[in-house]
Amino acid sequence: MREFKLWFGLASRLTLGGVLLVAGYLKYDEIDKSQMAVRAYEMLPIALANFIGIVLPFAEIGMGLLLILGAATRITAALSTLLMVVFVIGISQAWARGLSIDCGCFGGGGQVEPGTANYITPLLRDTGLLALGIYLFRYPQSKFSLDKSSQKLNLEKGI
Repeated sequence: MREFKLWFGLASRLTLGGVLLVAGYLKYDEIDKSQMAVRAYEMLPIALANFIGIVLPFAEIGMGLLLILGAATRITAALSTLLMVVFVIGISQAWARGLSIDCGCFGGGGQVEPGTANYITPLLRDTGLLALGIYLFRYPQSKFSLDKSSQKLNLEKGI
């Protein structure tokens, strides 16, 4: 069972980290669209929404890289889980309020034609990613992880 957990941890890290890395990469060079996507949710003051639109792509890239490398896995998994909770809440409230927006998860975002918004797919995806984040927080050790290497080194040194 331990071997399965290590391999499942690797798959979880690569999936969650890969999605975050791609999402951030697709947004980082179009900060104005990222800001517009955050503003479209109509949850935050404009200045705060714009700030989050600037920071979010770089945070996603950083968390994605850390997860893929298996560095600071527990902390990064907790932050990723929190981010997915925020995304689920944001998408759910937009749907409940009848906003017609593209989530902006992988670039773009903002208002779309009424009746064309898709909320189910992003909610299911983000809920699945949230579950992977919870798993990685609970079981951060996995195959090919920098965390594992440093922990093994500490055990050999008696630390």
